[in-house]
Amino acid sequence: MVSCTQTPSTPSSTTPTATPTATKTIVIGDVTNQPAKKITRYQPLADYLAARLPQFGIGVGEVKVAPDVGTMAEFLKSGQVDLYFDSPYPAMIATNKSGAKPILRRWKGGDATYHTIVFALKDTGIERPEDLQGKMIAFDDVTSTSGFVLPFVYLKEKGLKLKEKDSTTDEVASDEVGYVFSKDDQNNIQWVISGKVDAAAVDNQSYLDIPEESRKAMVILGETEEVARHVVLVRSGLPPEQVEAIKQIMVGMDQTPEGKAVLEQFEKTAKFDTFPTQKDITRMQDLYEQVQNR
Repeated sequence: MVSCTQTPSTPSSTTPTATPTATKTIVIGDVTNQPAKKITRYQPLADYLAARLPQFGIGVGEVKVAPDVGTMAEFLKSGQVDLYFDSPYPAMIATNKSGAKPILRRWKGGDATYHTIVFALKDTGIERPEDLQGKMIAFDDVTSTSGFVLPFVYLKEKGLKLKEKDSTTDEVASDEVGYVFSKDDQNNIQWVISGKVDAAAVDNQSYLDIPEESRKAMVILGETEEVARHVVLVRSGLPPEQVEAIKQIMVGMDQTPEGKAVLEQFEKTAKFDTFPTQKDITRMQDLYEQVQNR
């Protein structure tokens, strides 16, 4: 689905008028099941970029959303989307499927990095990751960086054998850790509180958002490594000079009032900065491969 707007608050199917010499389009993409909301938040950034790339014939900004990462990868590969923003794991899926490349880090919600907290209730007697053998843990979604990939790899690197289950009531062998997908961080939390699962994993901010009284009854079993909160991908095939221009525009946005206003609309993004290093890319690929081979 593609939609462009004249203003951030009024989604429309019409395309903003481009100047005669700048009629090409820059398209930014997102994966969502709430397209109208995302388009409203993303369109100001698309317009901001388009207005600053006339040297490449660009004068129009568009937003294109996909229902899943696989579809977004197809959009990137075919050139229908130029820029895509997501957490490291889905970004790596898109990279491997489309040839897109990570160029920047996005401080989504003001955070440069985040990590996962694995937790249980204190009265279960579970105190450390190794105590999860023979138990059931809830993850968020199979494409979630913090809700699945980070905790899965964390537990696997602790020497635990993880086995996906269809239901929370499935039998778990004594030498394995069963896991199910709840499809939502809030479900993870509630499933632990209600005893539906023995433990769960959520990102650090979601854990801190749990009411203090509930957190007092919980024990943290472990915390994963920190990773970039969001990664900016650029599709293959864009001229290097255009990619560099896009990077310079985005990195400088937090330095001007207009840029800051657009960042605030873009889901409270604090800024963009240089990312990744080769070390980051290597680790992202490692996380990707460990989950693919589960």
